[in-house]
Amino acid sequence: MQLIDGKSLANKVQTSVATEVEQLKQEKNIVPGLAVILIGDDPASHAYVKMKAKACEKVGFYSITHSMPDAISQEEIIATIEMMNNNPRIDGILVQLPLPKHVDTDKILEVIDPKKDVDGFHAYNVGRLVTNLDSFVACTPLGVMKMFEEYNIELEGKDVCVVGASNIVGKPMAALLLNANATVTVTHIFTKDLKAHTLQADIVIVGVGVPGLIKEDMVKEGAIVIDIGINRIADGSLVGDVDFKNVSPKCSYITPVPGGVGPMTIAMLLSNTLKSAKQRA
Repeated sequence: MQLIDGKSLANKVQTSVATEVEQLKQEKNIVPGLAVILIGDDPASHAYVKMKAKACEKVGFYSITHSMPDAISQEEIIATIEMMNNNPRIDGILVQLPLPKHVDTDKILEVIDPKKDVDGFHAYNVGRLVTNLDSFVACTPLGVMKMFEEYNIELEGKDVCVVGASNIVGKPMAALLLNANATVTVTHIFTKDLKAHTLQADIVIVGVGVPGLIKEDMVKEGAIVIDIGINRIADGSLVGDVDFKNVSPKCSYITPVPGGVGPMTIAMLLSNTLKSAKQRA
C-alpha cells in the first residue's frame, strides 16, 4: 500500500506557480490577482478563505477578500462580482460556498466572467470540460487528476467508481475521467446497491461527506482509493469518507485525510489563477 501524499505534491505545485509568477512580473509586469467573496460567518468557510489568502501571499499573488454579512441582498453580491469582472487587476473570482438560503447560487455563479471563473463552476466552463475543450476545471477534481499524473496511475481502460454526483466534485470528476478514456460509473444517494459498484472498480473516488462510508468489504484487493471527504467527528479529529484503518491494507494506493486531496484543491486554485493571468498577458 502506498500513500498518495497530497501535501508534498501541493507544495511542489506552489513552488512551480511562484516561479512562474516571478517570471510574469519580470517579463510582463503582471501580478496575478484573486478576489474572494465571503458571505456570513460560517467558521469552515472563514478557515478556507484564510488558507487561500495565505497561499496567495506565498506565491506572490495580489489577493482581496470581500466579506459580506449574511443578510446581504443578491443584487449587492451581483454588483460586487460585476465590479470585479471589470477590474483588470483581478484574474480570478471565487465565491465561497455555501451561500445563504435567500441567495440563488446558480445565478451568482453565472454572473462571474467565464475567463475569471477559476473555480470552474460556470456553465460555460463546465460545457467545455464535458466536450474536452480547454477550460477552467473545478479545483478538487483537477487536483485528483494531478495526483494520478504524479504517481503514474494509468486511467485509460480502468473501471472507476465515483461516489457522489455534486456539480463541484462528482460530475466534473466523471467528465475528466471520461476524457482520460476511463470507464466511469457515477453513484449517489439514490444508488440502490453502492457496494456492487465499488467492489467492481479498479479505482474508487468518494466525496460525499459521510464519515467511514466506504468499508473494507466494499473495495477489491489492489484497488486505488481517493478520499475527497473531510469530516470533523465528535472527538474533534478530521476523517474522510473511507474507513482508512481497515480499507488501506487492501489498496495499492490510497489518499490520507487530512493531507491527501485537501491541499491539492488550493494548489489547483493557484494554478488556475496563474493560467488566467497568463491569458491576460
